[in-house]
Amino acid sequence: MASYNRVILMGNLTRDVELRYTPAGTPVTEVGLAVNDRRKNQNGEWVDETTFVDITFWGRTAEVASEYLSKGSPVFVEGRLKLDTWEKDGQKNYKLRVVCDRMQLLGSRGDGPSRSHAPRGDFGESHRGESEHTAAGSDMGGSVGGDDIPF
Repeated sequence: MASYNRVILMGNLTRDVELRYTPAGTPVTEVGLAVNDRRKNQNGEWVDETTFVDITFWGRTAEVASEYLSKGSPVFVEGRLKLDTWEKDGQKNYKLRVVCDRMQLLGSRGDGPSRSHAPRGDFGESHRGESEHTAAGSDMGGSVGGDDIPF
């Protein structure tokens, strides 16, 4: 049976970006994204619904995110769903997150004090063997489409 795992989201970061590195030196960061949806309820009233999604950026995409994004920044993310599982105190825990393959910074260059030199465009990363990072921290191949310059 064929399957397809693609997620496209646009929203605002819920916290500042904290860049970390795997033992092999690969940049990684995890951020929260708030995605808003507005619809009419049964009474015809507009209701806002916010969904909070955890996103993981790897490689150059993580570096660009940490340099140009902060809490509240608008961003477009494309990636795939990944289910994390772990056991704590005898209980199995599950968490669904998005592993980002492509990110696009949104807003104008003048959005906020640190945005005066923010690049425009999208940043992507190839993620072969991403799950190896969570366990052993092995190096993950990847490339930024085109030049390594983020603008």
